[in-house]
Amino acid sequence: MSKIYYLSTCNTCMRIIDELNLPQDFELQDIKNDPLTPDQIEKMRALTDSYESLFSKRARLYKELDLKNKTLSEDDYKDYILEHYTFLKRPVILYNDQIFIGNAKKTVEAAKQAIHE
Repeated sequence: MSKIYYLSTCNTCMRIIDELNLPQDFELQDIKNDPLTPDQIEKMRALTDSYESLFSKRARLYKELDLKNKTLSEDDYKDYILEHYTFLKRPVILYNDQIFIGNAKKTVEAAKQAIHE
């Protein structure tokens, strides 16, 4: 599966997608207009170590809900991500049973290398 979960209103996501120079068979899903399903989040989780690794602690809602002062379980992370798209660390790139989460330069470079091997 070759897919990117992103936000079309996020300049960083759009820059990364352009930078990746994606092959035609990549599917793009704007998570604001086409929300994540429980099945999709399960597939992402299967490729990483936790729901927490998919969770964005930079989200404005994270601060507004004062979540940093709460103890969150794996189910909490999953529920928050499914409840509101802003909690997914973006972009999430799925390629050949590999997952690349977030916009760190190292992550983007690793995704680019994997895609263009």
